Amino acid sequence: MSRMTTARTPVPEAARQLSLRERKKIKTRTAIRDATYALIKEQGYEATTVEQIAERAEVSPSTVFRYFPTKEDIVLTDEYDPLVEDLLRARPQDEPVLESLRWSIRQGMTMALADTADFEQDEVILRIRLMVEVPALRARMMESMSLTGRLVCRALAERSGRDEGELEVRVYAMGLMGALLEAMIYWVERDFRDDLPELVDRTLDTLKDLPKRAPASETPVTS
Repeated sequence: MSRMTTARTPVPEAARQLSLRERKKIKTRTAIRDATYALIKEQGYEATTVEQIAERAEVSPSTVFRYFPTKEDIVLTDEYDPLVEDLLRARPQDEPVLESLRWSIRQGMTMALADTADFEQDEVILRIRLMVEVPALRARMMESMSLTGRLVCRALAERSGRDEGELEVRVYAMGLMGALLEAMIYWVERDFRDDLPELVDRTLDTLKDLPKRAPASETPVTS
């Protein structure tokens, strides 16, 4: 199995740039996630309650809900969605949209999901398996993907000179999200044997580029 990476916030790196309050928030979020995964490993997802998570993380249930509106969100929340959007905006304007997407997704994976210890790799594999196999998480993930798709829409519209509300832009963004989801399901079904970045590349190879809006030509002057 290829080495995988964790979905947790990289506390040591982020801490150098964040205020004490933000560092405390990250510490609390990490404690809640750690408690959740530990309990799920012990007794399964369905049997794990928010009250148990709060007790294990040494916080109140209301604190858990303040950081994560639902139990599903503890597993699904990804702070790195805006990162890919920012990376996409930073690409050269004359670069094909699909190549910008490829670079941004790969770079986002590298930056946000740096090499981790073996136990953390086990954690992210558990997270992804839960997302694919637990019906409640699968349904919630579809909602989350819709929100992420809107972020991608906005960035794609800027790069292509189109409006983010255009059908073509919306379909392209959501088609991309669906394709990446299918790649993740494929990865799980094959027991994580494949290299995930390579699967992402293969997935993007099935898509066509999003054409940029041609600049409006000047209306010829007639005498």
